[in-house]
Amino acid sequence: MNSTDLQVAGKATDLGNAWLNTLGTWGDKALQVALVAIVVITVVRKVSLKAGIGALIGLVIALGIYNSRGSLANIFEDEVNNPATGAGVVSVVVTPGPNGPDVGGAL
Repeated sequence: MNSTDLQVAGKATDLGNAWLNTLGTWGDKALQVALVAIVVITVVRKVSLKAGIGALIGLVIALGIYNSRGSLANIFEDEVNNPATGAGVVSVVVTPGPNGPDVGGAL
């Protein structure tokens, strides 16, 4: 194997990465265009300002979740890998009293 084979393979890898990055960018733009189209279609079909506002709120929520997918994935991964650092379990003690059970505080 000579150095030209490795150079061609490296260029082929760069070409593949460029295609994947381009498709990923197009996918991001296509999602945003599709969500805006859904809002416009909802407003036109319903001819209602209330439906348009609801669709717009849905658009903002969907884009917010989509744009923060990296940080949400990191948070989820941290919870899975380090469960002891999360919030503790709340325990409630129920003791029988003369007039029925009394609920105590958290331990």
